[in-house]
Amino acid sequence: MLPGKKILLGICGSIAAYKAAFLCRGLIKEGCEVRVIMTDSATTFISPLTLSTLSKHPVLTSLSQDGQWRNHIELGLWADLLLIAPITAHTLAKMATGLCDNLLTATYLSARCPTMVAPAMDVDMWNHHTTQHNIDHLRRNGIGIIAVQEGELASGLEGPGRMAEPDDIVREVKLSLNKESDLEGLTILVTAGPTYEDIDPVRYIGNRSSGKMGVAIAQALLQRGAEVQLVLGPSTVSVEPHERLSCVSVRSAAQMAVAARKAWNEADVAILAAAVADFRPKEMVAEKIKKSSGGLQIPLEATEDIAMSLAKSKRPDQSIIGFALESDRGLENAVTKLKRKNFDLIVLNSLRDEGAGFQHDTNKVTFIGPDGEKKRFALKSKTEVAMDIVDQLVELRNTKK
Repeated sequence: MLPGKKILLGICGSIAAYKAAFLCRGLIKEGCEVRVIMTDSATTFISPLTLSTLSKHPVLTSLSQDGQWRNHIELGLWADLLLIAPITAHTLAKMATGLCDNLLTATYLSARCPTMVAPAMDVDMWNHHTTQHNIDHLRRNGIGIIAVQEGELASGLEGPGRMAEPDDIVREVKLSLNKESDLEGLTILVTAGPTYEDIDPVRYIGNRSSGKMGVAIAQALLQRGAEVQLVLGPSTVSVEPHERLSCVSVRSAAQMAVAARKAWNEADVAILAAAVADFRPKEMVAEKIKKSSGGLQIPLEATEDIAMSLAKSKRPDQSIIGFALESDRGLENAVTKLKRKNFDLIVLNSLRDEGAGFQHDTNKVTFIGPDGEKKRFALKSKTEVAMDIVDQLVELRNTKK
């Protein structure tokens, strides 16, 4: 059950709005407190009186009502979850583009809580490339999409587009909200981004890592209740502040090693997503090196193997998840790295897979466990890959209990 959870239920103008009464009742049976926002068009399908009677709270329909301003910011702060069911193609488009012309969309834009949506529309609207683009965009940004069901639609056509049944939506809400706390009490170190190894004050050795994957992992961990210590190399990816997030910015492999070792002492888990430079110049030249027709030779030395360093001091109750970015013999190299560095799990991605690796918003990965078990995934957004990694982490921790 979900005792005490605060659910803000948004209802849009769809024939499926009648199901919102059963949904509201189902959430209340699970112990939730429910408050309802309806769009103007939703009120033509189901009476606000019905929802206010069920929820035991006034139904809100506009930013100004009965001569009073409805504070959408307070509503978003109050809720543990914003659930919009049904949501129409129109409101999906507004959410995807940031349009804000009613109380529901204003609340969505200001809410700090997770958001889930249950779409409802005719089959051709659902299949339209614009709708699918909006769905993909929202999913990549962490919005929970409750899958539509197939069957007879209001138009008489058959196909996908039916809103999920209220019992199914309640089940999805329970799974989502219960997941929010399954890493509570754990402190997790995440390394992300590249390292830059200075040649002189102007030039450096680096790589094309953007830090997107590591930051997405940190955000997914926060959503599941963990304390996160993020060690981030040079990156333009924005990191949203959070009360359970500590972010240390570093530049070089040496700086990352120091910060990672310090965090590892207090961490339960390390997820090493950073693309650490393997080599650095033996000496950094104090002044800019002038161009010469004779070329330039730069003596290099190996950087510290951060993963190996952490693994040597790993306690039985600690776990390490590593990454392998390969261009050739990926599985073979990843398995070797897994064993050599004493990882509990390694995440393999290949430069040969289109849309995977550096600079992309997507990734295609294979999980390899210490027993050699492999889990292959299709190309997904890095947000979705991060969620898969966190799910696998939960499984790992459960096996150690």
